Amino acid sequence: MNYLHIIGNLTRDPELRTTPNGKTVCSFDLAVRREQKREGQPEADFFRVNAWGSLGEICAKYLAKGRKAAVTGSISLSKREKDGKFYASLEVMAKDVEFLSPKPEGQQEGQKSTDFGTIVEDAELPF
Repeated sequence: MNYLHIIGNLTRDPELRTTPNGKTVCSFDLAVRREQKREGQPEADFFRVNAWGSLGEICAKYLAKGRKAAVTGSISLSKREKDGKFYASLEVMAKDVEFLSPKPEGQQEGQKSTDFGTIVEDAELPF
């Protein structure tokens, strides 16, 4: 079973786009702090998160750079080549995203903040 649960901070604002077949996807990068440092290794691991459909639209609307989020989903290794160099990244297909940052200034109506994260009322959800 491929199941991952991570908590981290967004390293940049999420990007919402539509695929050629009309599906929406929101992509964002999450920096997850390591529990213990390994010598010569970064103090965080970086994951590319893709949230599809209505989940992606909600993420694009309420997440921003620096916000903390918990993501649950499956993980895969993505490889690509750019300018003759090979790159690999860990990509997560989000099944659930929980907003963990405190309520920002000017938070929109229909959204509530709790100690556990941010809840969007059903009236705001497109599904």
